[in-house]
Amino acid sequence: MTDIETRVRRLEDRAELQDLAVRYFLASDFDDFDVIADAFASGGTFSAGGFPGATGGQEIADMIRGARANFGTTIHTPHYVLIDFVDGDHATGLVGAHLEIATGGTSVYGAVRYEDEYVRVDGKWRFASRNMRTIHVGPWDEVSSSLTSDLPVRWPGGEPTASDYAVKV
Repeated sequence: MTDIETRVRRLEDRAELQDLAVRYFLASDFDDFDVIADAFASGGTFSAGGFPGATGGQEIADMIRGARANFGTTIHTPHYVLIDFVDGDHATGLVGAHLEIATGGTSVYGAVRYEDEYVRVDGKWRFASRNMRTIHVGPWDEVSSSLTSDLPVRWPGGEPTASDYAVKV
């Protein structure tokens, strides 16, 4: 490829990876588990601080289906997707997002970052790994103080825990 073709291809790849992140969030919000399964490479992995992970698109979709059984409406809102290309078929990314989740009669709000690895399979970008890292989360009435606490992760019904990132208090 010429230099301009390489640069255009990189822009197209960046757009496809950003769309992959958004499609994943929308599929999560609308319980589209087929789209979730298809978003991962065959050996792709998903993990989240404090929650067991899964491997392979179908197992990941099943794990998310199980987690969502305790949720009502959810809204995943990505704010940025930072992408670094390793080579033409591999990249890493950091996706910053906010979550709004109805669970147990409570509205929960939080901030997370997804540490991603991407791989192009059969001409299509997919997640090779996705690791959700929680910054803070909790019921609306606790969000006002969650970032000023050593224990900013406050899932309803559970004990408050530390963030996956260092929090300055």
